[in-house]
Amino acid sequence: MPADSTTKSAFESFLKAACDRLGYSETIASLLSLAAMEIKVEIPVIRDNGELAIFTGYRVQHQSARGPCKGGLRYHPHVDLDEVRGLASLMTMKTALVNIPLGGGKGGITCDPRNLSARELETLTRKFVKRIHREIGPNSDIMAPDVGTNARVMGWIHSEYSAIYGHSPAAVTGKPIALGGSAGRETATGDGIAIVTREYAKSRNISLDGATAVIQGFGNVGINTALAYRKLGIKVIAISDSRSAVYCEEGVDIDALVKRKRERGSLADAEGHKTIGAEDLLETECDFLVPAALGNAVTEQNAGRISARAVIEGANGPLTREADQILGERSIDVVPDILANAGGVIVSYFEWVQNLQREVWPEERIEKELARILGNAASAVFEHAGQSKIDYRSAAFDIAVARVKEALDATGF
Repeated sequence: MPADSTTKSAFESFLKAACDRLGYSETIASLLSLAAMEIKVEIPVIRDNGELAIFTGYRVQHQSARGPCKGGLRYHPHVDLDEVRGLASLMTMKTALVNIPLGGGKGGITCDPRNLSARELETLTRKFVKRIHREIGPNSDIMAPDVGTNARVMGWIHSEYSAIYGHSPAAVTGKPIALGGSAGRETATGDGIAIVTREYAKSRNISLDGATAVIQGFGNVGINTALAYRKLGIKVIAISDSRSAVYCEEGVDIDALVKRKRERGSLADAEGHKTIGAEDLLETECDFLVPAALGNAVTEQNAGRISARAVIEGANGPLTREADQILGERSIDVVPDILANAGGVIVSYFEWVQNLQREVWPEERIEKELARILGNAASAVFEHAGQSKIDYRSAAFDIAVARVKEALDATGF
């Protein structure tokens, strides 16, 4: 199930703990937990069969003291305001942790994009932009792809926003290259997970040559994480989509699985792979477990059976608070989402800068800058955790909260 109100409550718990460690007052904790703006709109769409359907859309701008709000737009049947609030809050911490000049935002529309035609999706997207266009833009709130959306959807947003305000490529990121998108954006989150995993292994003196990984999720993040892991010498032994999971002791064949998914819509019964259950996948013994699908994948019900050396949070909020505590008690390291999956927002930031400056960066520059920014952030988290004898999530929140607090102090709230 996706992240919901538990994401918001978990965020508030981690935030309060960080404020306590840093000696901040309850007033500061309250200020940091509040969203600056919440938008809810109803979007009528005439379906292809002539029937009227009403969809609900949300956009939450959590904090902009460090720069314009930035965050994804997801299309999913379980999207609600609580979920979007929690994810917007996490984005504020994520941009602060990696030290890019942006705040946190998030949006979503409650729908199942798999049950909508291309025309219906485009109409829904354009109408959403028409309803919230005054509150978004390159200097206030920049949207990006998330669960259920992609470069094509971002292209529609770019088109609709530009129809109102003139050519405005910096109003949205994750666009097609032809519309001002950035090289490296499609693979950024997966590449970033690999960078953070490499830094984690370095800090723990773990060899990656022959290390094993299990990945939950076969979307953009899961596939690109698997490909990036392969370059590091990490063997992905199990992977899943929303319907099925497969295992191969010698390492799954990502290229063959991508082809099978495209042709048959499922990974099940892939040649040379053993089909396993979703719970079996999460509990498979490995060095690195990467939950890269939706939130709340690991809960108090299954955390006691996780058999990984470390959990690398590829999705937003894939662990509940209770699961996080159980894994900590079992000495299983958790590399938090606000660090592990920050590659996407970093390259989105690069796209925004390129659009504002009317420049096109070569892919080599993007790869180098991504590795530098995310590598520095990872090193800072692991070093602070070691010095303060706290877990990685606490260390990440300490760094992020201190930076947001500093910006709030400078602006006078």
